[in-house]
Amino acid sequence: LTMPFVSLGIAFATFKATMGTVAFRSSKYFNEIFRTIIKDFGPVAVIILMSFVNQIPWIKKFGVPTLSVPSTLQLAGGRNLIVPFLSVPLSLRLKCMLPALLLTTLIFMDQNISVRVVNNPKNHLKKGEAYNIDMVVLGVITGFLSIAGLPWMCGATVQSMNHVRAMTKMVYNKVTNELEVDSVNETRVTGLVIHAMILGTLSLLQYLRILPIPVVSGVFFFLGRKLMTGNTFLARIRDSVAESSRMPKDHPMNVIGRFKMNLFTFTQFACLMALWTFKQWSATAIFFPSAIGMLMVVRSFLLPNFFEEREFVALGDPTPRRNRLV
Repeated sequence: LTMPFVSLGIAFATFKATMGTVAFRSSKYFNEIFRTIIKDFGPVAVIILMSFVNQIPWIKKFGVPTLSVPSTLQLAGGRNLIVPFLSVPLSLRLKCMLPALLLTTLIFMDQNISVRVVNNPKNHLKKGEAYNIDMVVLGVITGFLSIAGLPWMCGATVQSMNHVRAMTKMVYNKVTNELEVDSVNETRVTGLVIHAMILGTLSLLQYLRILPIPVVSGVFFFLGRKLMTGNTFLARIRDSVAESSRMPKDHPMNVIGRFKMNLFTFTQFACLMALWTFKQWSATAIFFPSAIGMLMVVRSFLLPNFFEEREFVALGDPTPRRNRLV
């Protein structure tokens, strides 16, 4: 055995164990309260358990990498809280305007993508949409963080969606034999408590050093896999070679035809590959936000030449109306 192999095993074990604890909620064992407790606190228990497993002498000898954290809380290089902007040459400040514009675009896109995912009609949220207010609050916070030279806030799509699902009450549909969203407990308390607990981890720096990086990777693998559940793009890739007669009547294949469905899916796949390639090159990575902005051009001006609005609706990508975004 080697360190990479052991690390891969720990990451995969973390992923499978976390998936198992979350899926336990829909099992037939014990009562609903106990299953909910396992589902809510199971992932944390898995992280702690796998961290202790890595401390077993037989495993520890492989030197699985752990989190690298400082021993004390301090700013990088021991600098002051407020960044001395005026000490930077004027020419350099002017040159920073372009990357600043690109980063603003990226934050704008990231925030809107996250909010649109959370406000999906399938979640049955009762609160009103407030895209503009969200952006104002994010802008104020990001402005202060920039002055202090601290990491920016941004829309965390995976964490936001998993937070919504954690607050969701599911019901079993006997007709489809699947769990469906019944309601979401909409509250600001959980978000406040979560971030307060994240702040509290600063007092646990010495203990975070024993957390293996493969465990963190396994958890993020689980979060990504869970977010992919119900993704219409991935579902259409899977159904691209399916028999149409076995698909539901409202399936895009039966509404607009296999060719149109696969054409739209192929366009999405081509855009995804273009973004991935664009980001891999260091020379073009800084312009990645602009590349994301080009997706809006493709969707708003190019695709309408090949698809009608009813086809967009069938594909699960209706054109947003102006009055819905106010």
